[in-house]
Amino acid sequence: MDKNLPEINVGVVGHIDHGKTTLLSRITGKFTDTHSEELKRGITIKLGYTETLIYKDKDNYNAKGKGKPIRYVSFIDAPGHEMLMAKMLSGAAIIDAAILVIAANEGIKPQTREHFMALQAKDIKNIIVIQNKIDLVSKEQALKNYKEIKEFLKGTIAENALIIPVSAQQGINIEKILEELTKLKIPERDHQSKPIFLVARSFDINKPGTTPEKLKGGVLGGILKKGVLKVGDEIEIKPGISIKKPHKETEYQTLTTKISSLYKGKESLDEIEPGASVSIETALDPFLTKADSLTGCIVSTKGVLPEISKKLDIEPKFFEEVLGIKERKKVEDIKTKELLMLSINTTITIGNVEKISDDKIEFALNIPVIALKGDKVGIARNIDGHWRLIGFGKVL
Repeated sequence: MDKNLPEINVGVVGHIDHGKTTLLSRITGKFTDTHSEELKRGITIKLGYTETLIYKDKDNYNAKGKGKPIRYVSFIDAPGHEMLMAKMLSGAAIIDAAILVIAANEGIKPQTREHFMALQAKDIKNIIVIQNKIDLVSKEQALKNYKEIKEFLKGTIAENALIIPVSAQQGINIEKILEELTKLKIPERDHQSKPIFLVARSFDINKPGTTPEKLKGGVLGGILKKGVLKVGDEIEIKPGISIKKPHKETEYQTLTTKISSLYKGKESLDEIEPGASVSIETALDPFLTKADSLTGCIVSTKGVLPEISKKLDIEPKFFEEVLGIKERKKVEDIKTKELLMLSINTTITIGNVEKISDDKIEFALNIPVIALKGDKVGIARNIDGHWRLIGFGKVL
């Protein structure tokens, strides 16, 4: 693949059962739900990954290899279920743009609103809106739903976003989505700074029964936000692994290892730059990376990352209303000693509010994090047993 081909990382978000995963399978030819529990239940539980090359053949766009390749797109399929908001926020941390899926037969649901605001919390401005399942409604219903979507987007970051009517099941208007994906603005990439890699998934890719000499090291999946990483680089992974000691606080041990290989999709690379989702095969024991055990960590070359912190200062901005619930409910003022869920990059922690001032909240964290100045933070409150997004902020 041409190294100079433009790359973009796109999240697919929206309410449960509005057709995100089916849409992605139409765009790329691959299903992102590979976790056995997901296949049984028919919902996305973990972040799903897939990618495609978009080709232009005269005036037609396709992902089937016809014509000239013009853009590489990697996709993150984010869970739509209300119980999985934390996973969705992690996905929003590693994307450049988003496809917001709204089913024409159901319209704008609580999680549609919550996911849309989560994109705002993570400062995602590149948005394509898909009006899916148009095959299930009449022309009049489709037009009514279209007007509702336009009203929903009015005055927001996506006020002028294109709304594409689609039937993912019937394969209608998929080419138009591919065309719009080629028009999304590629963010400026920082190649000069020290590398910062956000871990969104971690795996043991070895099949049961693999002989020791054929074992592969632990694999990290995610996005390189800035800098460059190369095969052979010595890297640090923080906070690393948690070690529970009897009658003591959990301790965290930084992991140090080497990069054995790098992959973008199935393509092996010598080095990676900011852009698409990639995976890093390390020299770590795969036991350390299995079952997403290192999700939320940050990776860099040795000596770059700060120490892990159990304190965090955030400059917050709160919504007027609670999102993700049917009834209208005002966001009540934050109180000291209150526990809030904080989403920073791909990690989730619980913060105890210690001090509140006009433009700052100071937190003591239950789970320590590596927080870099300026990082975007999603803020959620436990309301009736569910974490609800109530605002966002940035690390001071």
